Parts: sequence; structure tokens; C-alpha cells
Amino acid sequence: MDAPTVILALVIVTALAFDFTNGFHDTANAMAASISTGALAPKVAVGLSAVLNLVGAFLSVEVALTVSNAVIKLQDKSGAPRPELLSDGGEALLLIVLAGLVGGIVWNLLTWLLGLPSSSSHALLGGLTGAGAAGLGLAGVKWTGDGTKLDGVVGKILLPSLLSPVVAMAVAFVGCWLVHRITNSVMDRLEERYFRWGQIGSASLVSIAHGTNDAQKTMGVMTLALIASGHWDRTDAVPVWVKISAALAIAAGTYIGGWRIIRTLGKGLVDITPRQGLSSDGATAAVLLASSHLGFALSTTHVATGSVLGGGLGRGTHVRWGTAGRMVVAWAMTFPIAAGMGALMWWIGHTLGGVPGALLVFVILCAASFWMYRRSRVGHVGAHNVTDDWDRSDRPDRPKDGTPPTAAPTRTPTH
Repeated sequence: MDAPTVILALVIVTALAFDFTNGFHDTANAMAASISTGALAPKVAVGLSAVLNLVGAFLSVEVALTVSNAVIKLQDKSGAPRPELLSDGGEALLLIVLAGLVGGIVWNLLTWLLGLPSSSSHALLGGLTGAGAAGLGLAGVKWTGDGTKLDGVVGKILLPSLLSPVVAMAVAFVGCWLVHRITNSVMDRLEERYFRWGQIGSASLVSIAHGTNDAQKTMGVMTLALIASGHWDRTDAVPVWVKISAALAIAAGTYIGGWRIIRTLGKGLVDITPRQGLSSDGATAAVLLASSHLGFALSTTHVATGSVLGGGLGRGTHVRWGTAGRMVVAWAMTFPIAAGMGALMWWIGHTLGGVPGALLVFVILCAASFWMYRRSRVGHVGAHNVTDDWDRSDRPDRPKDGTPPTAAPTRTPTH
């Protein structure tokens, strides 16, 4: 087996690993509210979300071949890799992609360990941008595009990250306020029953939208790597096995359940009621589907978090602004830290060179992942305690005594 093929295999495995982390990292975006209110039992919620992510991954491949060209100049206008990156079996491009994926995975795992919702999309694009800038120079980064549309780092990353939470918060605020004004005379028993059913529907829409959007990122990266190494020659299609493997990876990650982030989003920001949960999930689905129709690239995490905050404000409930502040800091740090990690991984791989360099980068990823997994077992959060009442000492990143907190009395969910 020649060197480019070995590096390609590492890229494929790493891309699927990123897809897996994307799945469990973003489960909270769709299901945190439904789990928090008892609309769905935790295991049922992540199972439903996994199935819908799997379905959504097959609905469209419109962005699969262009995602890696959003912020760095890896491809020409046809979608094919730039000719200068194809020498030596595409090793230069494969190393950039590998390093960028590692940067995205490490940040995803770190924010999951801390129980902080952050954008997997921005982590991936940040990692690719850092690795691309290191390998191609700053001129290789698409900062603003050609001026005809919102593009590049400013248009695809910075502006959406600032605007999407605000838009989602406003929509959820208005929706939650209207729902509460209209339904204040409804009996609590009817309210919980029917609004929980509504939550299930709106959360399902978010899951489908997430699968349609996020699984394609991995499909695009894998297809680009295959083209670079000479194993695929079409820029208008994705190999079937790539579609299937990416869909299965994100669905499997979703089913694992990112319980630490689900707990933060479902319990750490506001105390969610069924009416508020329906409004929040509905706002998330509406903003995501509208942005997809208009061609805007938004972070599911930013939209979902903004919706939860807007729902809380619309209901007039207490918002834990300390937790919200930590989330905003994580959002601001996602792109630059993932970019720095991607650049560092490229430098390590390039310095050693060839297969040894790529293998060392992969080993570093495995070691960092194993350490964070072991660390997560302290103060473990799972389906058994994800709906416990929130307390600062019980935050996922600050276990009280190193042992899992006692689970709260189980509520009977409405299915």
C-alpha cells in the first residue's frame, strides 16, 4: 500500500470520527427541550433523533462537494481539487484535511467534556482554515469571497455566528409570548399533554434538518479526499458508500447521546415548560429551514441555544445568565482554537512528513480523545440523571465529589 493510500485511509477514518462526534455533540439541539419537559424519555428521544438524522442525511447532497471550499481555497470552480495540491498522490491536500478534522474533533470533545453547546460546523471549518493557512499561507484562506454574496470566513462564519442566535431568540420570544397569552386559560393537564406532542413534532423537524445539513459536511470532506488521491473522478456526485457511512456515523453518534450537553441546554439555561419547549423547538426548526431555503449557513447549536433563551424570556422565567455567558465564550473561541489546533497538527505532520507524520497526528488525536473520555467518567452524566434539577455544583465540568449525582424521581413521559 503506497503512502497516499495510507493517508487517505486515515482521513476517511478521521472524517467518520468527526461525523460521530458531530452526532452526539448536537443531539441536544433537537432533543434537550423534549427530554427536559418529559415529552420524551431520554433513550427514546436520542433514538428518534438518530433515525431522523439518518433519514435527513439522504435527502440532499447539494453542499457535500463544496463545504470544504467555503473558507479555504482547496477547490477550483468545478469542485475539483486545485492542481498544485495533487502532486505526490494528493499528499499535501490529504494532510491539510486530516489536520483540519483533528482540530474539529478535539474541540468538539473538549466542549462536550465541559457540557458546553458549541458549533461542530465552525469547529470543522476552523480546523480546515487553520490547516489550510499553515499549508497554503494566508492567501489560501477565503476571507470575504468575491463580493457577490456572503462568503468566506466573514460571510460563512463570523456574521452567521453573531446573527443566528439573535434571530432565533427573537422568533422564540415572540412565539412563546403569544403561546402563553393564547393558552393561559387552558388547564395544565391539557397543556402538558398536547404541547408535549407538539414538542415531539418540532424536535423531529430539527433532527431532520440537522441530518440533512451536517452529514453532508463529512460527505464533502471524504469525497474531496477521494478525488485528491485519484480514487474518485466526479465532482457532481458522492460515492454511495460515502453517503451510507457518513449517515450511519452521525446517526450512531446521535444515538450515543451527548448527555452532558443535553443537560446544560435542557436544564442549565432555563426551566423549560412544555409550552416553552414547543415554542423553542418550533423557532429552531423555522429558522433552520428558512436559512436553508435562502442559502445561509447557520450553526444548529447557535440557533437552538438562542431559541431556548428566547423561549425563557418570552415566558418571563429565570434565565441563568452565567451559563449563557459561558456558552457565548465557547462560541467565540470555537473557530480560532480549532484553527490553531488544525495549524499545529499540520505543522507536526508536515515536519515529520509522509505516512509517519500523518500517523503521529492520528495518534495524538486518539490519545487526546482517550484522555477526555476517561475524564468524562468523573461526575458521569447519562440518561439516568440528565433531567436532575440543575445546581452549579452539579454542572458536568464541576462534579461535586467525583460521584454521579442522585437521579431525581422519574417522571412518566407522554408518548
